[in-house]
Amino acid sequence: MTLTPHHLADALTALRWKRPLVHCLTNDVVSAVTANALLAAGAAPVMAHAPEEAAVIAARAGALLVNIGTLTRERVDVMAAAAQAATGAGAPWVLDPVGVGASPFRQGAAGWLSTLKPTILKGNAAEILTMATGEPAGRGVDAEEQNPRAVQDAATALARSLGCVVAVTGEADFITDGSASVTINNGDPLMGRITGSGCVAGALMAAMLGAGVAPLLAAAAALAAFGLAGERAAKGAPGPGTFQARLMDELASLSAEDLAAGARIA
Repeated sequence: MTLTPHHLADALTALRWKRPLVHCLTNDVVSAVTANALLAAGAAPVMAHAPEEAAVIAARAGALLVNIGTLTRERVDVMAAAAQAATGAGAPWVLDPVGVGASPFRQGAAGWLSTLKPTILKGNAAEILTMATGEPAGRGVDAEEQNPRAVQDAATALARSLGCVVAVTGEADFITDGSASVTINNGDPLMGRITGSGCVAGALMAAMLGAGVAPLLAAAAALAAFGLAGERAAKGAPGPGTFQARLMDELASLSAEDLAAGARIA
């Protein structure tokens, strides 16, 4: 099936109607931003990192987000337990290997988590290349310039090997399940000047999954909706501080009709 802006709009409608509970095991830097973005989009966030309850909540939630931005050994174990519990309960989950090339510890953790059957693997070009090749690409969490064709080929191969959707974020977002692929061209440069925009994108993918949206469409709809909200927020925003507040407002006010009219998908 060829995805259209109307499919993306239907996905947003499903999210707003079902209001899924999204369990976020995310990093310390972006927890509040992620929770606010999920609420603005129409989902319900919960963030429970305690080993005593994380797996239980993951099994009961509509979807799980695993974001490795601020890792400890205990957190890796909690994330693995939560991912296994979600998979066992039939709940979809998103793996966001933030800064995976920054250290061997981070790379090893992401590699292990990727074997636990994520529904969507989401990262920037450098992160996806690192996951695909095993060789660090880029600098920490930064997405340095990469060859677009090489990144797309790596993402496609990674999707096939892991059996999941791989979403590569950037100036143009590339999403593939190893067979079909789509490109989303929404967004604004100011999104790269605030903390957590990539992390929020992963959370919105989890919310779409929690609403019952198929993985390829879930990733595409999340990125298109967030990107379009960013475009609208950037109009009249003098800088990143004002932009971040406006972004939450635009994410909350974005309608399915707005998405159908403004999504740029190829």
